[in-house]
Amino acid sequence: MRSSPSIVPADRLDRDIYLVLEDFGACAGSAWRETDEGGTDLETVLQDLISGQYAYPVRIVCFNAVEGWSRDATPDVADALAERVANTDAEIRPALQDFIKANARRRLDVQLALPLRGVG
Repeated sequence: MRSSPSIVPADRLDRDIYLVLEDFGACAGSAWRETDEGGTDLETVLQDLISGQYAYPVRIVCFNAVEGWSRDATPDVADALAERVANTDAEIRPALQDFIKANARRRLDVQLALPLRGVG
């Protein structure tokens, strides 16, 4: 059997690519978010999730076309988000909190701020 050459330019994509599946609601359904090539690394995806670029993330996949593999990275990303939130004062939206709770393998140890009564 003859092997075909790869259509992926090796000099540009020899790295792990992360893509986010987002839920747009009952009418629109879920879709893989379109993103710039430079925004597909793990750090950018984490920053975009925390900053609210993705409202309702459902799943995150990681692949490396040059190495020929893909995997579900949802638990790894949820763990990384939980760790980042626990180590910083980042505020997270309820939908992202739900994503972390549903997918993280580690506990989300975040102390929620409680309103103080009578302070004025």
